[in-house]
Amino acid sequence: MVSFMFSIEAVNDPERREVVHARLRATNSERSSVMRALRGTPAQDPVPLQVYATGPDGELAGGAICRVQWHWLHLDLLWVDAPHRGTGLGSRLVARAEQEAREAHGVAGSQVETWDFQAPRFYEKIGYRLIASMDDYPPGMVNHLLIKRFR
Repeated sequence: MVSFMFSIEAVNDPERREVVHARLRATNSERSSVMRALRGTPAQDPVPLQVYATGPDGELAGGAICRVQWHWLHLDLLWVDAPHRGTGLGSRLVARAEQEAREAHGVAGSQVETWDFQAPRFYEKIGYRLIASMDDYPPGMVNHLLIKRFR
């Protein structure tokens, strides 16, 4: 039996992080034919997709900060200024992001995370389906993952 002594350390090291990332990518590609097929294609690289709404005065009224990766739209941030909430502006921003992602990138669906005090019901109202909830993330709150399939 071979015995090893390891030195375990908690340290932020960009060089070792890249080694771990590269080796995990290689392992994933080795073990998954789907990942292997996606490597080196545009689907692998995140593509920013941003949609903004401005009022007649030129002021920012809302925005959707997204990215397209792995043939999915990732809705990372959605914000609508308080006076415009409940007017349908949020729905219009998401719809435009979905349209752009579908037309320009042929995405299969969209995913979003939202906390319980934010907008889980809003996303369900516009066609997203709750697939997971995590209690106490952060402590005292619930984090929800919702998806919407396009095909």
